Amino acid sequence: MPFPLARIVFNKLSMIVILAVAAITVSAQRPKPSPSPTPVIDDSQTIITNIRRVRLPITVTDKKGSFVPGLTKEDFIILEDKVPQQIETFSDDISQITPLYIGVLIDTSASTAGKLKFQQESAMNFIQTVVKPRKDRVLYGTFDDEVKLRQDFTDKLDLLDKAVFATKQTGTHTALYDAVWQFCDEKMRSAPGRRVLVLVTDGGDTYSRANMRDAIDIAQRTETTVFTISTKAGFLSTVPGVEAGQVLNEGDRVLQSIAEETGGIAFFTGDMLALERSFSRISKELRAQYLVTYNPANKNYDGTFRKIDVKLAQGRGDLKVRTKRGYKAISDAP
Repeated sequence: MPFPLARIVFNKLSMIVILAVAAITVSAQRPKPSPSPTPVIDDSQTIITNIRRVRLPITVTDKKGSFVPGLTKEDFIILEDKVPQQIETFSDDISQITPLYIGVLIDTSASTAGKLKFQQESAMNFIQTVVKPRKDRVLYGTFDDEVKLRQDFTDKLDLLDKAVFATKQTGTHTALYDAVWQFCDEKMRSAPGRRVLVLVTDGGDTYSRANMRDAIDIAQRTETTVFTISTKAGFLSTVPGVEAGQVLNEGDRVLQSIAEETGGIAFFTGDMLALERSFSRISKELRAQYLVTYNPANKNYDGTFRKIDVKLAQGRGDLKVRTKRGYKAISDAP
């Protein structure tokens, strides 16, 4: 009896070995997936290459500060590092063809407590005025000790209204530079339209890890125009020796630099009416700009700063042109 049992065990083991060998043989014979064939390109096919274009929203005003319409492509001369650039596209009615992506950022540090409600009301009036439903988009954020996105890009005014007036508490410090950096890098960089930040603050930066040059650099590289509105003077709290419309201290000069370097403008408001007028001016300017794009002649993205000058053809010397002053040539820029 022991012998037949041993034979049965042996037979079972033999069968297992045979099946395993068969499986390995079949696996070895199974053909491996062939690699994707290398595409063959003939003369009739088109190879698409991504080429960086520089996009310039341009504001033109007369001696009275009024916006000037009716200019043509031939009226503009674009220089990058003093080298003339070939204009590829030009539009004098960008409000019709290019959607706006606007970030409205409100300072909610402790010093804004007495001004916060009116800042919110004015910001909401601006949003209602500037947004074209089903086309333009607005996001709303605040900055103090923290930078917070309260409402992402949307054209829903009810969502924006809820987000704007939901802010009740104020922080302690002012992280202005971090706010510009974070929103430009995370939100404006990928926005498929004209990119604008509107900053409402009553003081200089007191808390950021970034500095002023970082904020300007990221705004320029992401093609974001920054408008700054200072509410330092006037309202329910005043600062001795400061009057509306004056640029007196380092904080004021910072706001002016950020705006001017990116093609925007700085407003120094001293009362509620002046704040509303600032928002109204920005709204009108965004509908009156020209839009120019060009492919830089210098295609070496070596991290150097490229200075941009926009001039008008002869005979238009009475007009003032404003756009961003340049950009750092880094390949991560859009």
